Amino acid sequence: MTDQTSLGSGMEQPTLDRIPPRPQRRRSKGMYILPSLFTTANMALGYFAILQVLHATVNEYWHLDNAAKAIGFAVLFDGLDGRIARMTGTSSDFGKELDSLADAITFGVAPAMLAWTWGFNLMPTVLLTEWHIKLTQLGAIASFLFLMAGASRLARFNITHNPQPSNPGRPGKKYFVGMPIPAGAGVIAAVVHFEGGDPIVSWYTALTWLAMVTTVGYLMVSTWRFYSFKDIDFRSSHPFRLILFLAALFAAIWFYSQQVLFAVALLYMVSGVFWRVQWIFRRRSGPPPPPFQEASHA
Repeated sequence: MTDQTSLGSGMEQPTLDRIPPRPQRRRSKGMYILPSLFTTANMALGYFAILQVLHATVNEYWHLDNAAKAIGFAVLFDGLDGRIARMTGTSSDFGKELDSLADAITFGVAPAMLAWTWGFNLMPTVLLTEWHIKLTQLGAIASFLFLMAGASRLARFNITHNPQPSNPGRPGKKYFVGMPIPAGAGVIAAVVHFEGGDPIVSWYTALTWLAMVTTVGYLMVSTWRFYSFKDIDFRSSHPFRLILFLAALFAAIWFYSQQVLFAVALLYMVSGVFWRVQWIFRRRSGPPPPPFQEASHA
């Protein structure tokens, strides 16, 4: 009988170790550039908004409305760059840093200049008494505080991995700790757009605007929670309702942008205050706060 072992000893047997691994599909370099293009568009809109503010005068105040619109479109692009990066798997440290720098310009410098020019600098000359001059100076300080609060908000987000808000939300929900800077800039832009860029003419309205700019700056550096909309999933079992709602919202913005954007911006700002007040009344009788994880800006 022939030894089967001896017959097969000279033949090379295939093994799993000798099977070459399947090459992984490499993403093209253009896929990594795509999210950065949206970030660049965000920065370009911020630069355009700054130019429009510089060109604004009492007789050509529509430049301020153009600046507000540019900031509004920048908010849209800021939301798209991170979502595209996650969908394509092209998130990178470079993209995150570029996004933060773009946000500092578009949602920090541009709305601060817009808030001061629209609310204080272009007040009628006949009203520039000593009190109004002081009010203009206070407006400059409030606008700078808004800019500083927005920059601090970005810096805190970049270095903090899991901040704990002072009023945590329900498990499974994701929130921002403090109002995100695009939302703060959106509030400024929405108010200016609601007025069509027409500057403030009365001292009591300017005083109200001073308080509002300061409040928005405080909300950005606060530890109050704001809904992030990160749990919206278009791949859910019933995406048609969500798509229908978004279509109706965009249609309302297209035909009634001044009223709709003004209402949306103020409701989002008030929502953080509402959740904070609600938590104050329930924290003593309720259970301990659940684990919290802040949503990503990217």
